[in-house]
Amino acid sequence: MSVLFQYLEMQDPVQDAIFYPNIPGREGLIHIRLRQRNGRKTLTTVQGLSTDFDLKKIVKACKKEFACNGTVVEHPEYGEVIQLQGDQRNNIKDFLKKVNLAKDEQLKVHGF
Repeated sequence: MSVLFQYLEMQDPVQDAIFYPNIPGREGLIHIRLRQRNGRKTLTTVQGLSTDFDLKKIVKACKKEFACNGTVVEHPEYGEVIQLQGDQRNNIKDFLKKVNLAKDEQLKVHGF
């Protein structure tokens, strides 16, 4: 087995995005994740939006558009992260594309 195939078998692209965020071609990725809270309650998190945008205004627009609650939290590793109540992954993806904050190739939706 060649060295390249061994490396590809050991490589996990999700972990690489977390541990090596400055790999060329990865800057500008916006990660949309679903986090389980307790029971059936979930949180949608959006990480990787540019600091040039006012995240509080984005959250305010999302709350009105999706009829859910949301906030901006400071994460020690990822910086400012948007949290929205419920499974809003497809809604936030469509919203970011609609208002031209992100292109489709920049959006990475995680979860089941």
